[in-house]
Amino acid sequence: MSVANEEALRDFDVVFFAGGEDASERFVPALEARGAVVIDNSATFRMRENVPLVIPEVNSAAIAREHRVFPVANCTAIILCTALAPLRDVAGLRSVRVATYQAISGAGRAALDEFDRGEGHVIGNVVPQIGAFGEDGESAEEHKVREETRKMLALPDLLVSATCVRVPVRTAHSEAVFVETERETSVAALAQAFERAPSIVFHREGIVTPREVEGTDHVHVARLRALEGSPRSFAFWCVGDQLRKGAATNAVQILELLLEKGYVA
Repeated sequence: MSVANEEALRDFDVVFFAGGEDASERFVPALEARGAVVIDNSATFRMRENVPLVIPEVNSAAIAREHRVFPVANCTAIILCTALAPLRDVAGLRSVRVATYQAISGAGRAALDEFDRGEGHVIGNVVPQIGAFGEDGESAEEHKVREETRKMLALPDLLVSATCVRVPVRTAHSEAVFVETERETSVAALAQAFERAPSIVFHREGIVTPREVEGTDHVHVARLRALEGSPRSFAFWCVGDQLRKGAATNAVQILELLLEKGYVA
């Protein structure tokens, strides 16, 4: 961005960033210092202290008037936490284990174009690595899912274990989720919680696939069941469009929340 374009940012009260971390690191601090609101779809500020990581229907109370920088969380974590929040509120959460089936769009425009041409190493394949592996054997994506889930659910000690997999699907992520609740509950109680949740479409019967969910703004939940009849162990399937609820829609919802609270004129 040129100096002239940097100066042009002075004219805006709200700025959306949808580029890489380099742009966010370079331009966001000055915008914040001038009092502008920044909604940033990069990972740059997600885990910084005193920076809220918000899904409006999950943790809107995390926002205060003085906050100016609002990262959009990892798309997989947004879909997961949207589905987990009703369970947390009804019965608490002790542990979350998730296997993700993540769309090509999460790898960027070039990867999606390659996929649409029928090219690339994910065609007819699944790849159990998203991001570099760390010394602990976790991929970068798995680390993000764990840490961001803990932050958004305000459960810093929650056991979260993820295996993140790239699959040959265009834009919707799917997740197989296994939870242990703090308190005893039932499939019926959790089903009612899902049905009350504003951004969830709950399927009491049947299944839902990523193809059906592409281009929509809700997280779909299906296949809710107790594990071996346990009153604390449950499994479910959830699907959401990672470009919509996992990114752009959530960004717009953050601005709508700020306007509703009167934090943006």
